[in-house]
Amino acid sequence: MSKLSEFELIESYFRDLNQSRSDVLLRQGDDCAVVKTTPGTHIAVTTDTMVSGVHFDEKVPPRALGHKLVAVNLSDLAAMGAEPAWLSLAITLPEVDQEWLKEFAAGMHELAGYYHCELIGGDTTRGPLTLTLTAHGLLPEGQRLTRHNARPGDWIFVSGNLGDAAAALAGQQGELSLSSFVQHKLNERLFYPTPRIALGQALRGIATSCIDISDGLAADLSHILTRSKVGARIFLHQLPYSEALKSLTVEQQRHYALHGGDDYELCFTVPEEMRGSLETSLAHSSVKLACIGQIDRSSGLRFFDHDKEVASSNTGYQHFNS
Repeated sequence: MSKLSEFELIESYFRDLNQSRSDVLLRQGDDCAVVKTTPGTHIAVTTDTMVSGVHFDEKVPPRALGHKLVAVNLSDLAAMGAEPAWLSLAITLPEVDQEWLKEFAAGMHELAGYYHCELIGGDTTRGPLTLTLTAHGLLPEGQRLTRHNARPGDWIFVSGNLGDAAAALAGQQGELSLSSFVQHKLNERLFYPTPRIALGQALRGIATSCIDISDGLAADLSHILTRSKVGARIFLHQLPYSEALKSLTVEQQRHYALHGGDDYELCFTVPEEMRGSLETSLAHSSVKLACIGQIDRSSGLRFFDHDKEVASSNTGYQHFNS
């Protein structure tokens, strides 16, 4: 590949990516990495792929790609309440661009280092630009969060703000007319999402269900409803927005918050009797939470603007929509 062999490429850009974990017994350089766990600990595993021309284009800075590739995987671990541990990268490159690789690896390094993740292996090959990361996280036995335990009466919460990433993409594609200031603020949320790792771990023993918002609130919450065999009411007037998104019309705010995707916030359900525990566990956290609805015994999602029920037929992002 260009003037670097596969092994030189790994050595130059990925060999020293956070080699700091004591539970890694054998690192890159052999056919497999070897890790160890402790008794009473389970391993959560997730994989995400980002394909050029599908999930990103040449406008996305390579440092942002490295950050986001790690972030979307860690967001899945956060939704399970897991502690991030190990990463494995498979990268397909049309050619070796050393400046691009330097920036991409730096983006990975910054976020992985912050969450004490170690890159323990992977693969490189030639072809259309494709980035695949597998992340492993650690869970205390019996404390995982899932999608299937929501119960009627549970309150529905989301972290952070919704809709920024989708609005950023719409602005980039000319579907929205945004000021340069607003576009920049929204781009930050699209390019550099924050996985809610600490929140996910705080929710263990408190939340009855949890999911990360990657395909839009409506679509992702529907996964909880399907798995839990319940319905839900969403209070549109309680959806949380950033100041940048508030520059749009109310209809646009709601559309991007409900159906946009790429937020990588957490949506979770909490019984009434655990709301005090939720408040206590996050008393010193800077993460903003909003209660946006309630689980009930109906089927599917229903939307309310104050006391008035309104229709919403849109769905979130689907990979194989025709």
